[in-house]
Amino acid sequence: MKINKLILAATFSAIVVPVFAQTATPKIDAREQQQQQRIANGIASGQLTAKEAQHLEGRESKLQADEKAAKADGVVTAKERRQLTREENRDSRAIYQKKHNNKVQ
Repeated sequence: MKINKLILAATFSAIVVPVFAQTATPKIDAREQQQQQRIANGIASGQLTAKEAQHLEGRESKLQADEKAAKADGVVTAKERRQLTREENRDSRAIYQKKHNNKVQ
């Protein structure tokens, strides 16, 4: 009886753990937080105007919506991760460009 429970527990963890791991996006989430902090710092320092900050926040909202859509089916594929990373790269460049365009608030 103990062996059956052990086999059942091992089977359950072998199925559930990988499924959870496939929907987790810790690197993307951490980078989102860093970029949000960069935007907040730009606002606080006056490097970003209100309009620039609004534009950047819109881009971040789109990234969050795309991440949610990627997770909707329960699996974030390698292709979806690449697309999200590419979008993060674009957003990061936009933050840099807007912070360094000599427009101040």
